[in-house]
This record gives sequence, C-alpha cells and structure tokens, in this order.
Amino acid sequence: MEGKNFTKVKEFILLGFTVDLQLQRILFLIFLITYVFSLLGNITPISLICADSRLHTPMYFFIGNLSFLDIWYSSVYAPQILMTCISKDKSISFAGCLVQFFFSAGLAYSESYLLTAMAYDRYVAIANPLLYYQAMSPRLCASLVAASYFGGFLNSTIITSKTFTLSFCGNNVIDDFFCDLLPLVKLACDVKESYQAVLYFILASNIITPTVLILASYLFIIAAILNIRSTQGRLKAFSTCGSHLTAVTLYYGSILFIYSRPSSSYTLERDKAVSVFYTVVTPMLNPLIYSLGNKDVKAALKKMLDRDKVS
Repeated sequence: MEGKNFTKVKEFILLGFTVDLQLQRILFLIFLITYVFSLLGNITPISLICADSRLHTPMYFFIGNLSFLDIWYSSVYAPQILMTCISKDKSISFAGCLVQFFFSAGLAYSESYLLTAMAYDRYVAIANPLLYYQAMSPRLCASLVAASYFGGFLNSTIITSKTFTLSFCGNNVIDDFFCDLLPLVKLACDVKESYQAVLYFILASNIITPTVLILASYLFIIAAILNIRSTQGRLKAFSTCGSHLTAVTLYYGSILFIYSRPSSSYTLERDKAVSVFYTVVTPMLNPLIYSLGNKDVKAALKKMLDRDKVS
C-alpha cells in the first residue's frame, strides 16, 4: 500500500441507512434478530452433518461448507451494521475498511465458486446416480471446496490491492453500510483504465463465469431428467436440485442486479436495499432453503432432539 493513501484518507464515514434515531433503533433490532437467526440456522446443519453418519454424503458436505461460509459472510457485515445503527461514531479506519473489504469479497467470491461446484454435484447425482459416490469422491469434494476458497481469496487479494492503492483524496463519506466496491470507486480520484480492466476481470471470473457454468450444469441436468421415463423419477430428480436452484437464484439475482448494470443506472438507495438482501438475508435463508422439505435433515434433527430429551 502506498503511504500517500493513509495520509490523505485515514478513515471513512459510513452513513448507514438513515439519520432518524427512532428508525435506527428499529433497524438495529431487526438486524440483530436476523443475525442471530443466521448464526443459529447455519450452525445447526453443520452440527447435524457432523453428528449423523447418514448425512456424510457429497451433497451434505457441500451444504455444510456453504453454512460455514455463510456464518463468516454474515459476520463480516452484521456487526458493522449494528454499530452504525446505535453508535454516533460512524467512522471506520482505512485499515478496518480494507480488512472488511478483503474478507467480504473473498467470502462472496468463494461462495460463487462453491455454488458452481454444488451445481456440478447435482448434475452428477442425476446423470450418473449409480456411479455418484465413485464420481464425487471425498478427495474430489475436498478439492472443489479448497479450490473455491483459493480462487475466492486470490481474486479478493487482487481487487483489494488495486482498490486500496487508489487515491482517496477528497470526500471520505461512504453512503452505504459497509465498505463496498462501487461506493469506494466513486470516492477515488484516479480511476485509470488499468483498474477498469481489473474490474472487468473480477466481474468475469467471479460472476459471469460461475453463472455460465451453473446454467450449463442445469442444461445438462434438464437433458438428463428428460431421459428419465417415469414421472415420479423426474419429480424426484427435480427435487434433488430444487434447493440449490433457489439458493443460486436468490444469491446471483441480487449480485447481478448491482454489478452487471451500467454505472449510469447505479443508485445508492436502491442498491443498498439489494445489498442487504445478499449480505444479510440470504445467509439466513440458505439453511431454511436446504432444510425445509429435506427428509434426511429433518430426521437427523429429530434424532438429535430425541437424544437430548433422553439424556
């Protein structure tokens, strides 16, 4: 990092959502409840998957890792949001903003890759059910998860280093609730073409490419389902990927809405609301999406609760 950045801008001011004190208290309560439910909701499937041998399958291995990611993902944002709601001091240090940006980007990119790996897992389960456990070996599953983290944080390192070597020589007020890419770029006074090229690379490698791969996986899934003769078999095949498709739609829908539009259509107020959805709400919804209607998870939860009652 160049020293000039630290001398020109030592901190940023996060405006949050509103200056109305009464509304801030209401938002604090809402976000606190959401964060608690998100933590409990994501810890539960991890505990069930670890405790119940019936859930030691590739699909639940990925679900457990998604829950693990979502715990940290929501924790990057929620504490800062809660602070901006109750504290008069809305400032965040330059280093604090950098750290938050790095981890939020790394976890978001990792989740993009993990959802892509889960789409491939669903394709293998439907197209080759008899060879599913051989094809999705523990080594391959672990490699896909490790690659998701590596790719996510590698890209985060690139975009963080490029963003925080920009010159923030003017206004340091961020009209948002966290240190996000677009508000930071708006504050920079030396955005060059080389930085624009990095942005396009990040967009392509972390949003467009995973989206294309997921769509391709589902095209193959649909083709495989159409080859199933019985209606019951088709419905069962659709049900195995329904949860994943719902999670992907919620996650990518909100992100694509913000980052894949022309900068001329970027509006802070509207996009702040959308950002809340994929940073805070989606991590809370994911365990519900993968647990509701899932017989294996319900059975494991019932087994755990019955065991607790006996003990």
